[in-house]
Amino acid sequence: MEKKYCAIYLSGTGNTKFCVEKFVNLLDEEAPVFAIEDEAALSALKKYEYIVLGYPVQYSNAPKMVQDFLARNTALWKGKKVFCLVTMGAFSGDGAGCSARLLKKCGALVLGGLHLKMPDSVCDSKLLKKSKEENIAIIRRAEEKIGRAVLQIKSGKYPQDGLGPFPHLVGLLGQRLWFYGKTKNYSDKLKINTTRCVGCGVCVNICPMKNLTVEHRTAVPLGNCTMCYRCISLCPQQAITLVGKEVVEQYRLENFIS
Repeated sequence: MEKKYCAIYLSGTGNTKFCVEKFVNLLDEEAPVFAIEDEAALSALKKYEYIVLGYPVQYSNAPKMVQDFLARNTALWKGKKVFCLVTMGAFSGDGAGCSARLLKKCGALVLGGLHLKMPDSVCDSKLLKKSKEENIAIIRRAEEKIGRAVLQIKSGKYPQDGLGPFPHLVGLLGQRLWFYGKTKNYSDKLKINTTRCVGCGVCVNICPMKNLTVEHRTAVPLGNCTMCYRCISLCPQQAITLVGKEVVEQYRLENFIS
């Protein structure tokens, strides 16, 4: 029997959305794709047996929003066959394994994992920044890896990136033990530059966590940031930061793809 997939993803600046859509389209061109904040994602989770779960890795961990989505819907994951697709700027270790372990506790069968390096999208840090040409090359390599992974799956074998005891150890020692506090809870570190913010409401409308509101013509964070960087990337005034104090470069995936 032909396998029918659907995909559910968290994407802040577009990297994960791009990779999930590319992957699923090659795997099953009729597969629907849903953002994790979309109410239709739950309906799809109930309906489909095969699920592609996509998200960006943060400090070698799954974003808090993804962790909570799994925990809130434990009963719905039971019996599902799940493939974890993870994007990262540099390093992961067991990025796919972080959600895979939670999924197994929910009674899901984890089919495999795929780690994809994409251009850095942390807008308020100079670390990992590359030229346009280098970023295009990174995306092309990710597309090639996606193609190879799909061919492998169609031949009956799923990639196992980030799964197993060795990647788990690498993820722990590489980042997670040192930065666990950053992904344990939602962040309250989102900062608004009140001299730049004009209260346009763009950030309010695009935040997957509904973490922002506008008061007295200024954006105000509510302390539930999942660190996706969507608002920082799209703020027209470059008024929002999280890790750094100034926006270095707003990330636009469309600048690197045709």
